[in-house]
Amino acid sequence: MEPLRERIKRLLTFATGLFECICFSGVLFGWASLVFVLKKEKYFTDLCDPVQNSSHHGVENGTMHCDPQDERFTLLFTLGSFMNNFVTLPCGFMFDRFGTMATRFFGIFLYTTATLMIAFSHADTAVLLFPAVCLLAVGGILFLLTNMQVGNLFGRRRSTVITLYNGAFDSSSIVFLVVKVVYEAGLSLRNVFLFISCLSSIHIARTYVLLPRSHIPYPLPDGYTYGMQCEGSGILTFRQAVETSSRVESPKEGEGTEGEKDEQRDETEGGKAEGQELPETTEGASLLDPSPKGPETSEEAIPSFKSCIFSRLFLTHLLWLSIVQLRHYLFIGMLNPLLTLLARSDTQLISTYTNAFAFTQFFGVFCAPWNGLLLDRHKRKAKPTETASSGSLALQRLIDLKATVLSLTITVTQCVLFSLSAAIPVLPVQFLTFILQVINRAFLYGGHASFVAIGFPSCHFGKVFGTLMALSAVFSLLQYPCFALVKGPLQDDPMYLNIAFVILVTLAYVHPVNVFLYCRQEMRQREALKPPQVEVPILEKIDQPRETDI
Repeated sequence: MEPLRERIKRLLTFATGLFECICFSGVLFGWASLVFVLKKEKYFTDLCDPVQNSSHHGVENGTMHCDPQDERFTLLFTLGSFMNNFVTLPCGFMFDRFGTMATRFFGIFLYTTATLMIAFSHADTAVLLFPAVCLLAVGGILFLLTNMQVGNLFGRRRSTVITLYNGAFDSSSIVFLVVKVVYEAGLSLRNVFLFISCLSSIHIARTYVLLPRSHIPYPLPDGYTYGMQCEGSGILTFRQAVETSSRVESPKEGEGTEGEKDEQRDETEGGKAEGQELPETTEGASLLDPSPKGPETSEEAIPSFKSCIFSRLFLTHLLWLSIVQLRHYLFIGMLNPLLTLLARSDTQLISTYTNAFAFTQFFGVFCAPWNGLLLDRHKRKAKPTETASSGSLALQRLIDLKATVLSLTITVTQCVLFSLSAAIPVLPVQFLTFILQVINRAFLYGGHASFVAIGFPSCHFGKVFGTLMALSAVFSLLQYPCFALVKGPLQDDPMYLNIAFVILVTLAYVHPVNVFLYCRQEMRQREALKPPQVEVPILEKIDQPRETDI
């Protein structure tokens, strides 16, 4: 039984990590609320032609619709969302190489620099928003990256903690709603962001007291401790983590679910892959059953990273992620111009709908676990074989991969409904659009992380995950040309673009179909390779009574 002090410290680590993810990590996605404030502060108004814009849309309630200004704000969000995804790969390598403390200090520096840039900017120095938004995105993703390992402290609840942190990342967009509300209450934009900059002291204190210097291992070694007060035992703790990373501690009877036992076996495979050289599979080898020699082989091969990223599963998952993510980014980036158009530049209506959107984003933390519960429910239905053969783990992973088909299909269906709702040019319908958007976004990222963890070897998880996010970030740059298309040839009417996206999103159904066909093909191959069973129980039944007679 762990000491009471350690249990309290772990709960504090979890609670403060959740607070950090909600209040800091993904604030960029509350962009619509911040744009409302920046327009009030007259950022980029020098790009506007008052005569042209007043005659084009008119001036109502003291506001003026300005296409060049909207384009500049959309470009800012495009760059920020691109950096949020693209830097995941280098940040992952940095975290693996330098550990928690160094990575967090770098993230705190970037985040604080960004908030200070926004605080000391004004309409004449609006260009400072470009580096500020990029630094804000990178600092936020580093906070999330270093906090996800906290799930390793909670054993059987590991997946729940990680899912909650990802949901909290989505919910952090409510921070800019708070900025908007206090700004409307009379507090200046500079004072608000100076206050946010001062909160960096919380990040520094938490880094020293409630997080390790290096990483939190999984599974946890006996007597593991961390934090500033445990500096003397830090080297011993790291050695214990290294020693246990190459073996699995079998859980006691009745402890943990079958899925958690599989997670421990996956970690063991990852540790073996790092500790010794294993043969790599050929191009035709399966990602889930990497050993082509059958269950009697003593060595298991693992797929190479190159074979992972050139597999059908990787390519269709990249298509699925890129299309759905682009639809969300385009909606968030164009929300303020859309509301301005539908509300006919009525400031009060725009403010009301902007607040409603930001408020619904807060519930992402509650929507995120739904997808995980859906996957876990299917995992519990399929029990792995009791034999300890080398093929049993591959079979269980194949069953888990097949369980993701329903999750992937539901995610695409939600995005189709969300796109249809967004295409209806009626202002009250946008309340339904906001709800569908936050649910679909929570399913998107939770399902993405789960699929990568199941469909690819654990030793390549970080590289595969980062590569997918980086490539999808490049695809997300298309949101700015889409916005320019609406403002130019389409003459401020996004109807045709919305219809095109409904058709484009349906292409994402290719991924769950491909996963289903892949699993069916693998199962058929396993059945074909299964050795014929020899029936001999009749002889045993005949011999038994003879032995008893003697």
